[in-house]
Amino acid sequence: MLGKILVRKFSTKTIKYKITETEAYCGEEDLACHASKGKTSRTKVMYKTGGVIYVYLVYGMHWMLNIVAANKDQPEAVLIRGLEKSDGPGKVGKELKIDKSFYGEDLTKSRRLWVEEPVVKEKFKIKKAKRIGVDYAGKWSNKPWRFILSKP
Repeated sequence: MLGKILVRKFSTKTIKYKITETEAYCGEEDLACHASKGKTSRTKVMYKTGGVIYVYLVYGMHWMLNIVAANKDQPEAVLIRGLEKSDGPGKVGKELKIDKSFYGEDLTKSRRLWVEEPVVKEKFKIKKAKRIGVDYAGKWSNKPWRFILSKP
C-alpha cells in the first residue's frame, strides 16, 4: 500500500493522496486486531475477501480507514495511518470525509474511493516500527507492523 495513490472523489472535485504510513492487523490470533474477539457485527466485513473497506469510530469522533487485505474468512486489514499531507489515522479520516457509509464498500467498484498506481514511480525506503495505541495486546503490541514511507 505504501506509495500507492488513494483517490477520493467528492461531489465537486477529485483529490489524490500518496499513502505514506500503514499499520497491519493479522487476524484472530493478533490481540491488537478487532477480529481477536471473533466475528461480530463490527468486524464481519473483515471476514470478506480483501479489497473492501473496514471503518470504525474511535473516541466518538475519528473514523479510522482500514482496507481488508486477505482471503475470505481471514480477518486481516491494513489501517491507513498517513497520507502525504495528513499524518495520523484520525486526520486521514477527517481529510477524506470518511464515515460509517464507507463500511463494506468495495474499492474495486467504488465511485468515491479507490487505490491507483502512481503515475511516476519513486524510489523510497520502508521504515518499520511498532504499532501505536495497542499496549493492551501484550506481545502483539511490539510487532513491527507499522510501515512508514521514507526517502532513500
